[in-house]
Amino acid sequence: QVQLVESGGGLVQAGGSLRLSCALSGSIFSLNAMGWYRQAPGKQRELVATITSGSSTNYADSVKGRFTISRDNAKNTVYLQMNSLKPEDTAVYYCNTKLRLRVGAPQLDYWGRGTQVTVSS
Repeated sequence: QVQLVESGGGLVQAGGSLRLSCALSGSIFSLNAMGWYRQAPGKQRELVATITSGSSTNYADSVKGRFTISRDNAKNTVYLQMNSLKPEDTAVYYCNTKLRLRVGAPQLDYWGRGTQVTVSS
């Protein structure tokens, strides 16, 4: 069974740092783009950052220069280094990946269960 498991969330003061990790377990054929999204209370889920299998990255304007996404293809893991955190970064952070389970199978979207990040002022 394929699963995404996030870790690294928590409570931090404004200006602090956190590093999120998301590891994929289970047997797959190929792992394509991976990314992080977040959802604050009362708001829609929004893109934070994505990284392709070739390590091209894309960031939301609100996190550019503060967050860095990276991946370890050997470990099927994606990371999000978050620096200079602000109270408005408070949200549940979700890992997402696009993958194929078998040769010729359609590309699927998988989501983790989320990890809470709380930034106090």
